[in-house]
Amino acid sequence: MTAYRSIVVGTDGSNSSYVAVERAAALAGDEGATLYIACAYYPTDDREVAAAADVLKDEAYQVRGSAPTSEILRIAREKAIAAGAANVVEKSVVGEPVESLLTLVKEVEADLLVVGNRGLNTITGRLLGSVPSDVARKSRSDVLIVHTVR
Repeated sequence: MTAYRSIVVGTDGSNSSYVAVERAAALAGDEGATLYIACAYYPTDDREVAAAADVLKDEAYQVRGSAPTSEILRIAREKAIAAGAANVVEKSVVGEPVESLLTLVKEVEADLLVVGNRGLNTITGRLLGSVPSDVARKSRSDVLIVHTVR
């Protein structure tokens, strides 16, 4: 079996996604692979952000445009380096998480895509789909779904 040379991991800034980052980073460190940390976002205007924040409450960090993305990636990078990754590349991507991750995997010719299991066993996830189930179904590379939520 060949070693992974290029690993993509997705994060949305949640604690569970950082667990996936740390697991991917440890694997990247062990394999000597490049770790691409991706964070997808949609550009928003101030009115959309305010309306979404009212509805989403604690989850509102996910809709605040690209500024939080830089902070999310900075934190993820720190966690990745602490977990053993030596070569870390941050990628802020405009768009829907599943398609953004799959596009990045193709773009960097990644051998492995790592995501957390958040949303996998929820009613919403079963009805509408979730990032882990959708990437596992659509990816042409190996997929590691890290148990970050139990």
